[in-house]
This record gives sequence, C-alpha cells and structure tokens, in this order.
Amino acid sequence: MTKTRIAILYGGRSVEHGVSINSARNIFQYIDKNRFEPIPVGIALSGVWYKTETVSKEIEQGEPLSLALIPGAPVFTTASGKSFSVDLVFPVLHGTDGEDGSIQGLLKAMDIPMIGTGVSGSAMSMSKLVAKRLLKEAGLPVNKFLHSHFADAKQYSFEEVVNSIGLPFMVKSSNLGSSVGVSKVKSKADFEIAVKDSYKYDDSILFEEFIAGREIECAILGNEPAQASLPGEIIISKQYDFYTFDAKYVDGEAVTIDVPAKLEASIAERIREVSVKAYQALGCEDFSRVDLFLTPEGRVYVNEINTIPGFTNSSMFPMMWKERGISFTDLISKLADLALTRYKKSKRVERNFQSALNF
Repeated sequence: MTKTRIAILYGGRSVEHGVSINSARNIFQYIDKNRFEPIPVGIALSGVWYKTETVSKEIEQGEPLSLALIPGAPVFTTASGKSFSVDLVFPVLHGTDGEDGSIQGLLKAMDIPMIGTGVSGSAMSMSKLVAKRLLKEAGLPVNKFLHSHFADAKQYSFEEVVNSIGLPFMVKSSNLGSSVGVSKVKSKADFEIAVKDSYKYDDSILFEEFIAGREIECAILGNEPAQASLPGEIIISKQYDFYTFDAKYVDGEAVTIDVPAKLEASIAERIREVSVKAYQALGCEDFSRVDLFLTPEGRVYVNEINTIPGFTNSSMFPMMWKERGISFTDLISKLADLALTRYKKSKRVERNFQSALNF
C-alpha cells in the first residue's frame, strides 16, 4: 500500500515556538508509519523553512526549502536540489503566523490538503476579541470584556475598567496563546505593568472580567457531526493566581489534571453542548479544544478556542480522547482521514463562472 506523505509543519515565528516543537515531536513519534510517511518541515524563528531529518529544536541544521507555486501539485525543493511533494500537511504551529490563518492561507492557495481549521475559522478563533464578539452574538456565554488598541493605549483608565468589569480582572494580548502576555490585575499598581506586558506581544489587548471558577476543557473532533469528549479539569496549585505559561509547561507540580472532570452529568452535558456550539460558531474544522470556566453556582463561560491544541505529554486534547478509547496514534490517523475527506468534498465548489463577459 502506498503511504500517504504527510508534512509535519512545526516551529514558527511565535512565542509558542518551543511548545510547537514539543507537540510535533510527539506526532512524529506516534504517527502510524505503516500508513503515513512523515516529513518534518521546521520553520525557524527567522521564518525560513527547513526540511529536517526528525523534529528538532535545531531547525536551522536542516536543509532550506523553496516551494514551486503550482496549485494542486506544489513541489518542495531543498538547497541541495532534492525535490519532494506531499499529500497532506499537518500544521502543528501554535500562535502567531501559524494558528491565525496565515499558513492556512498559503496552503489553501497552493491547494494542498491540510489538517485543521481553515483561513477564516483560524483567524476568528485566534483573535480573542473577534471570537468573543462572535460567541456573544451566537448566544453563548462569555465573560464581560473591554478592548483597547495600541494606537489609543490610554483609552481606558484603571478606574474605568474596574467600574465596567470589576476587580480583579485579566489583561490579555488578543492574538496569543499559552498564557503569554496575560496578567491578573488586583490593584492600580498592577495595571500599567500588565498593559505594557500585553502590548509587548500585540497591538490589540483585552480587559476581561475575572471568573472565579474551575478551569474546564473539552476536546472537539470531527465535522459532520462534530463530537465532544467528556470535559477535563485543570486544577491549579494555590501558588499560582491563574493558569500561567510556567504552570502549563515548566512547573511539573503546578497542576493536577482530572480526565474526565468530576462533574454532575447534567453539567458535563451542558459543557459538551456549549463547546460544540462554540466550535461551530467560529467555523472550526477537524479538531479544536474549547477552554471554559465553571463557577460554583454552575454557570458555564467559554474562555477561548484553540484550533491547534497542544500534543505535548501534558496536553489535554490527546488525554481527553485517550479516555474515550482513542490512542495517540489513532487520533492522528483520524485527523488525517477527516482532513482528506473534507478536502475531497470541497472539490464540488465551482471556481469558474461562464458568462457573456469578454476579457
């Protein structure tokens, strides 16, 4: 049987570069090599693409790549003149220039089948501002928020934010993940430091109402229909004010993970229902992870959606599907099958319009 050649795209020009490498390393290790021929393609922090022998943080030790712009049959060529094509691309890129629709746009223009959400869904989900507005419009529960742009950085004073959404509150860069550019503000002294930090990574920032509740996550898989896992819970050590980058990736003692979460059946079902609706409202495809809050009173809030959730050893997305009986290897295979099926269905859409117009 001819193997499907799948490019594992990793690294990228993002503050989440290292997280991407860890995710891609696991995918390269666990992918079913009887079905697939994995081809690691690393993007250095400089933005240069390299073909690497394996998934490695030493991306620039690979061979630089060029791409022939032939839609439907693009060819990658290494600096030494070796050429190859791929049947499918798995962008394992987190954050800026990877999860925001930019890479997805390139792959779409080249007509290469791709695992995961397309251009519009990626862009809408990546922007916390756009996502919250769309989720709110869809009637889904989100916490109160205000938005500010760097061009008008003095738009809101500390007192104005407190009067609108209360204290404490969160300050976030609009277009990042992994809790980079996120701070919890408890006093006026925290405010300027938090705003400066968030603007360091983005021109757009959010002030969000702090929700005192449980950190819940739900994994979504599929398209027609999309299916939700049982929710999982992240229990954060009291040493942390919120789910920080260090708590996620550095401190092995920072969190306890419950998969599935200890929830009443009715609440778990409500979370699953809200998660699928959020996934659909933002136009997500193939897979995503929905992050939510659950208050002591039983209220559910959608926090955000990750269209390329982590595949590291501590990542919730593969854990939640493993609990449902889907191994890491089978999960990767399912994602590939979903992407190829969706790509074939997309071919029904006409691109030519016959008319009497002369040109």
